[in-house]
Amino acid sequence: MDDVSLEIPPGAVVALTGASGSGKSTLLHMIGAIEQVDAGTVTVDDLEITGLGRSALTRYRQRVGFVFQRYHLLPALTVLDNVIAPVLPRRGRADHAARARELLDAVGLTGRERALPAQLSGGQQQRVAIARALMGSPGLLLADEPTGNLDSATGGQILDLLLNLRDRHGMTILLATHERAIAARCDRLIRLGDGRIVEDVDLTDGEDPAATLQRAAGLRL
Repeated sequence: MDDVSLEIPPGAVVALTGASGSGKSTLLHMIGAIEQVDAGTVTVDDLEITGLGRSALTRYRQRVGFVFQRYHLLPALTVLDNVIAPVLPRRGRADHAARARELLDAVGLTGRERALPAQLSGGQQQRVAIARALMGSPGLLLADEPTGNLDSATGGQILDLLLNLRDRHGMTILLATHERAIAARCDRLIRLGDGRIVEDVDLTDGEDPAATLQRAAGLRL
C-alpha cells in the first residue's frame, strides 16, 4: 500500500479491483489485522487496530469474518464442524451447533450438516465458508476473490447470498474481485494499481452500474 486514504461507511458493499499484485489482498489483510502496517493507521468502528497488542488483536479478529477463494475447509471435518471450528476454543458447543445450523440454513445447506467437504460442489463449499465466517456475528466481512474458483452462474449466486446477508444483518462487506459482473452489483468500486487507489466509483448514483463502469475513465477489471 502506498499513500492510501480510504473511508467506508457502515453497511456498504465495496468491490476492490485491480490486476494481480495491485494490493487487493494486502489491503484486506491489513484491515483484518492479518498483516501489520508499517506506517499510518487503520481504524475500524472507532477502534484503531494499528496500536493494539497481540491479545487485543485476537479479540478484534474474532469480530471480523474472512472468506477466501480457496475455501480452506478442513477435509476431515463435517460441514457442521467446519462451521463451528472457529469458535471451538470457547465454551458452549451445543449453542455453537445450534448457531451453525441456523447459518447453514441461511446459506441453503440444510440437510448437508454431516457431509464432508469432498462431497460438496465448489459453490456449496464456498457457502460453508461463508457460514463459518459468520459464526462470530461479524460487523465486517472481508472476502478475497470468493467467486474466483466458481463458474459465473454460481458466482452470481454467492454474491446474491452475500447481499442478502448484508441486508439482513447490516454487515459491511469488502470484496476483492476480478469479475466485472460481480463488481457492478456492489455499492462502490475501488480500483487499485501498484498499491495506490487509481479509481473510486460510486455505483449507487442511480445510473445503470454497467454504464457507470463503462464511463469511468480508464477503468479495467
